[in-house]
Amino acid sequence: MRTIALVDYGSGNLRSVAKALEARGARVVRAVDSAPFDEADAVVVPGVGSFGDCARHLMETGLRGPLLEWLRSGKPYLGICLGYQLLFASSEESPGAQGLGFLPGRVTRFPETGGLKVPHMGWNTLSQMRGPLYARLPNPDSAAFYFVHSYYPEPAETEIVSAHCEYGVSFAASISAGPVHATQFHPEKSQSVGLALIDGFLHALHQP
Repeated sequence: MRTIALVDYGSGNLRSVAKALEARGARVVRAVDSAPFDEADAVVVPGVGSFGDCARHLMETGLRGPLLEWLRSGKPYLGICLGYQLLFASSEESPGAQGLGFLPGRVTRFPETGGLKVPHMGWNTLSQMRGPLYARLPNPDSAAFYFVHSYYPEPAETEIVSAHCEYGVSFAASISAGPVHATQFHPEKSQSVGLALIDGFLHALHQP
């Protein structure tokens, strides 16, 4: 059984993420500070809310420094939605707010063109899926995941993009950079397909 430190910065979907991880056999420890990191095999950062509020909470709770140290040490990480966006230095959503700055790139807003509604909300399919997150999906070609977001990352290092999604523009739906993984969609809200993705993440923790 793997121990997951689930970072609590006031996100509204903490319980659903914890339940999804536990359903796949993980032991979940809620992290309001960095103490649970000492016993963790991986850190998961979920996200519901604004980039600025989440970045501010990480700073105020003293979690920003330990999270950056964890990432720079090459330890396993899964970011969900804002947990993905926070890997970058800043976002158009909250000018002046300081993200983790672990990955180069930017977080930008969907253009309101072509009659598409913003936020991008609901089920959507992915393309060009690769890497451990998708290794245990039973039918990847027909897999759909649940999204709810108005902003999306544009990683400067395109080689780390592990899946694309189309919504007016093609955007990086997920990344895998060594042991660091992140998704713009919500696996905990994506039913059996989302649980299969969590399986892929947890299974990768067993690999040398």
